[in-house]
Amino acid sequence: MSLADPNAPLSVSQLNRQVKFLLETQYPAVPVTGELSNVSRPASGHMYFTLKDQNAQIRCALFKSVLARSAYKPKEGDQVLLRGKLSLYEGRGDYQIIVSSIQPEGEGALQAAFFKLKEKLEREGLFAPEHKQPLPAAIRRVGIVTSRTGAALHDILTVLKRRFPAIGVILYPVQVQGADAPGQIIAAIETANRLNQVDVLIVGRGGGSLEDLWSFNDERVARAVFASQLPIVSAVGHEVDVSISDFVADVRAATPSQAAELVSPDQADLYSLINHRRDQLTRRWLSISQTAQQRLSHLRQRLRDPGTLLREWQQRLDDRERRLVHALKNQQRLRLQRFESLEKRLHRASPLARLKTDQQRLGQWRQRLQRLGLEQLKPRRQQLASLAGQLNTLSPLNTLERGYSITRAENGQVIQQASQTKAGDQITTLLRDGTLTSRVE
Repeated sequence: MSLADPNAPLSVSQLNRQVKFLLETQYPAVPVTGELSNVSRPASGHMYFTLKDQNAQIRCALFKSVLARSAYKPKEGDQVLLRGKLSLYEGRGDYQIIVSSIQPEGEGALQAAFFKLKEKLEREGLFAPEHKQPLPAAIRRVGIVTSRTGAALHDILTVLKRRFPAIGVILYPVQVQGADAPGQIIAAIETANRLNQVDVLIVGRGGGSLEDLWSFNDERVARAVFASQLPIVSAVGHEVDVSISDFVADVRAATPSQAAELVSPDQADLYSLINHRRDQLTRRWLSISQTAQQRLSHLRQRLRDPGTLLREWQQRLDDRERRLVHALKNQQRLRLQRFESLEKRLHRASPLARLKTDQQRLGQWRQRLQRLGLEQLKPRRQQLASLAGQLNTLSPLNTLERGYSITRAENGQVIQQASQTKAGDQITTLLRDGTLTSRVE
């Protein structure tokens, strides 16, 4: 194939085709050493990766037929020696090596440095669980240490807006790759701790190759993360990417989006919790109200009718009146019996002088007895009259006024049944205007 006239315009496809022809014809198969990165193997079975060193990188294609003949299976981070032809992928204009053979040359330098630093910091205890700070229960403001223009910031803000729009965000913009990136990341972490304006820090970036993520494998960055008084969530790369910062941080998130989920409550869950608490309060209030109503009803049932209490006291007064009348009658009967006894003794003593003296003494005793009886009966009569006046409406005498009567035995007991008497007993019937004395036959 000859080159076209340099003065004639070429399409992009024509230019890529000519460059591909030159590469494939002018350069024989060449051996190249480097570190494997960004290794991928799609469903076609072919393998694509980047071969890199400290200063440069080149894309490589290892087709399925060559891979099937090789005992060695390439993997991320391996240092390899490969042989292949230079070519150009016309569709993207990518300069690449078509690999014809590949063999390992040990771990890549970056991978070896990663494991060396990891072992060092692990021995010092920077990864120990007892140094991990828990995330605050209530996070009001989140600090983000990442690139202002990176996809990680967009992913974090999108998740925060969806889950909890009220959460505050402070961005500490830094470079996330390159020679200046570690210093800027360290300065941002120290600034966030000094200002103490946030509750938690998210430190990270989006995905990339091992060298792209290398700033987060820097020992100085690791020690700054460990020294932070603010809890730090490390969110570096994709789910398969692991950095030294992930091991040192208080919490490791597989992606920046997951980091945003870890530091933000889900507003749907909060609404659900609020509704649940409201329902709990409602049920509690209804329970308390029902219990109070039941207690009030019980107390109302226990509260006795004042009219019932008044009737009980009236019955007690009637009973006291009956007992008082009975006691006065008994006392009077006893005194009369004593008087009769004395009188009989007087008759038995026949001398007139003694009779006269005894008569005088008897007169005196009679007067004293009468006076004493009157004095004792007076306050009781007054008390009885007072009680009778108060209880007149419920007095048995009113019952007698209506035509009823009360019959008592000789001992004063009220007769309620005929079986309480026998033939020959003397009974007294109390009527409205007097009494009748009868004898049972």
